[in-house]
Amino acid sequence: MTKKERYQFVTDYFLSHAPNAETELIYKDPYQLLVAVILSAQCTDKRVNATTPSVFLKFPDFLSLSKATFEKLFSLIKSISYPNNKTKHLIAMAKMVMQDFGGNIPMTVDELMKLPGVGRKTANVITSVIDEQPNMAVDTHVFRVAARIGLTTNASTPFAAEKQLIKNFPTHLIHKAHHWLILHGRYICVARNPKCNICGLKPACKYYNKSSRIKPIITSDDLKIISDKE
Repeated sequence: MTKKERYQFVTDYFLSHAPNAETELIYKDPYQLLVAVILSAQCTDKRVNATTPSVFLKFPDFLSLSKATFEKLFSLIKSISYPNNKTKHLIAMAKMVMQDFGGNIPMTVDELMKLPGVGRKTANVITSVIDEQPNMAVDTHVFRVAARIGLTTNASTPFAAEKQLIKNFPTHLIHKAHHWLILHGRYICVARNPKCNICGLKPACKYYNKSSRIKPIITSDDLKIISDKE
């Protein structure tokens, strides 16, 4: 199967089986999504969703968050991973949005990456989810799944993987493709013991087709055990 055929198979499969894939973070507006994505770094969406309601109740917008004290915000997110850094980043991010962007989230990757706590992955998530821009956020799930299937080749960094994925997925579907891959990695193509038996991508998957051709090596000790049982 050529790379073009592989991408076509994957695209057709997800359009059929997950046409409405979207982020599992719960949010109501761009402000809430940005806060949630910053909090989600090295943390589960489930934990973030359990934490953000109290944050949004106390700090419903950039203005209120920009005036938050470290102690008050920290007390609300202390169950999240790296709460000290994330508290500092969120307050500083809100202040910059107010001071430099008039209280509105900038909608380019380069501008978003100027905000404290916002890296390329977060910027790609915001622009693709809010504005459906053809940007691909590559987290550990996307990085792993893309490599296993064979959508990326010799991509040693998330940015290298991002460039390959953007080049080969149809432009109008890139904002969806991120969710396809991340959800597939979260529930099917997990890091340990991927659930290949229930995966619909097997015909196009390099990992599956390679591993399925590897036959187990039977040692003399194994043969003795089998003989003894008989």
